[in-house]
Amino acid sequence: MSHPTLNRRQWLMAAAAAGLLPLSYAQTGPLKANARVIIIGGGMAGTTLAKYLRLWGTNIDVTLIDRNAKYTSNIMSSLVLTGQRTITSLQYAYTTLKQKYGVKVLTDEVLAVDPAAKKVTLASGKVLVADRIVMAPGISFDPVPGLTDPLAMPHAWQAGVQTTTLRKQLLAMPANGTVVMSIPKVPYRCPPGPYERACLLADWLKKNKRQAKLLVLDANPDFVTEKDNFSNAFFNLHGSVIEYRTSTEVLSADAATMTLQTTTGAVAGHVINLIPRQRCGPIVAATGLANATEGRFAGVSVLNYESTVSPGVHIIGDSSATTQPKAGHIANQEAKVCADAIVRAFAGEQPDPAPVTNSACFSTITMTQASWLEAVFQYDPVTRLMTPVANATGASIGWSGDNFDQMNTWFKALMADSFA
Repeated sequence: MSHPTLNRRQWLMAAAAAGLLPLSYAQTGPLKANARVIIIGGGMAGTTLAKYLRLWGTNIDVTLIDRNAKYTSNIMSSLVLTGQRTITSLQYAYTTLKQKYGVKVLTDEVLAVDPAAKKVTLASGKVLVADRIVMAPGISFDPVPGLTDPLAMPHAWQAGVQTTTLRKQLLAMPANGTVVMSIPKVPYRCPPGPYERACLLADWLKKNKRQAKLLVLDANPDFVTEKDNFSNAFFNLHGSVIEYRTSTEVLSADAATMTLQTTTGAVAGHVINLIPRQRCGPIVAATGLANATEGRFAGVSVLNYESTVSPGVHIIGDSSATTQPKAGHIANQEAKVCADAIVRAFAGEQPDPAPVTNSACFSTITMTQASWLEAVFQYDPVTRLMTPVANATGASIGWSGDNFDQMNTWFKALMADSFA
């Protein structure tokens, strides 16, 4: 499949508006009568799926289950740490899904999933049955030895109380204090995320805690993305604040002494932003859908995001194991591919044989400037993987205030596509 050549601004705006739809859907057969889909998880993936199932298959009965009455966006949540956003500005209700699209929304906890019977058991005692189940529960975190209270060293990688707690800790630290931030081994949610947070915090420290230092402990051997921009920011723009250590894994934590034991020695800080290694949501693992080799994420066919071990059960978003980044924009795209495939399946058709997804994201290099990263992924029938399209993948050279403004435009458009 070929793609028109766009300049960088045109591409970002097209991606922001989800203009590069991951497929073109045309229903050619009647849908299965009273088809039922249960979606577990109301984040970027689950909500987008629910909306587009109803748009493309209006007679499909769609039930969305999440433990929270509102979704809090992880995207842009680092700006809460610097006081540039509030948590409430990142919260999205499911009202439009219910009222405009007819999705049944349940605020409940999923206790168990029977993949063979397509049965879901809830904490309220309800037992639901469907023709297909889609899991989109996001990520979970590996336990850190010695850390009994996660809020003592908050990760703030799931926006909410973790985020506001870290904000309070930063405000309370001494002007000459040390902030320690850990970056887990890949794969993790939002590859540029830890590096952009480090840049944002360094800029905030310069203005608010002028003698403070930021120690970044990266479990990876180097920057995992946007190396040119982040290395320039770490070593030049923020070189007076950031100390960057690579191949440094956190082994244990002691909140009483605010100390971490790492593979390169012990470190201490006044504030510790400890981001652990990540894996699929617990319900995915409990259902037996995680990969047999490592067990962190669930294997899927990227033609329809159906589980490789359980037919009729799909996994989208951060819990799935694909070659695409774990990020909100990609979750939105995966949901559309999955929605189209499910609608086609109910009509007795095969999935689109050549799906395309796109991803755009911005990284805050300062409190007023940002860089950007873009990618388009095309299905490769030989490897059966989503592979980057060379002439539609790249990053900005440097950062600017204009990019920061575009970041807000992109965010509004992306959230509207999923929730409005």
